[in-house]
Amino acid sequence: MSIRGQSISIGELARRAGCKPETVRYYERIGLLRDASRTDGGQRRYGDDTVRRLSFIRHARDFGFSVGSVRELLAMSDQPDMSCQEVDAIATHHLKKVESRLQRLSALREELQRMVSQCAGGKVESCRIIEVISDHQLCITENPHEGAQDLG
Repeated sequence: MSIRGQSISIGELARRAGCKPETVRYYERIGLLRDASRTDGGQRRYGDDTVRRLSFIRHARDFGFSVGSVRELLAMSDQPDMSCQEVDAIATHHLKKVESRLQRLSALREELQRMVSQCAGGKVESCRIIEVISDHQLCITENPHEGAQDLG
């Protein structure tokens, strides 16, 4: 039975949004998606509005927004006449977190490059990589002045 305006199954919804049916059920359970209409046989049925909403959720998650932020963004998107100042604030906060994470990853990359370049290829007992991992004080990213002295 097809419910008017609610014509696709959970599998088709998941396919269109690029996720799995379990993801759809999870988003329903935590309230990001509204509960689906059901056929007389109990099968979930969805419409185009749910496809758009799920796609929005998936894209926001791909951008790294937390479930809480996605919930806030969805609530704001449901109010199209509202100022986008709060949306901008959420995105700006997220951007700062991403930039911080990128700085930490860059420092991590540099430390790993340094460790690998200092590895003499000898035995594990004298391996610089093992030494730095074992003694965090030797890590330049954590102790820039102390670790730099060990580079000699």
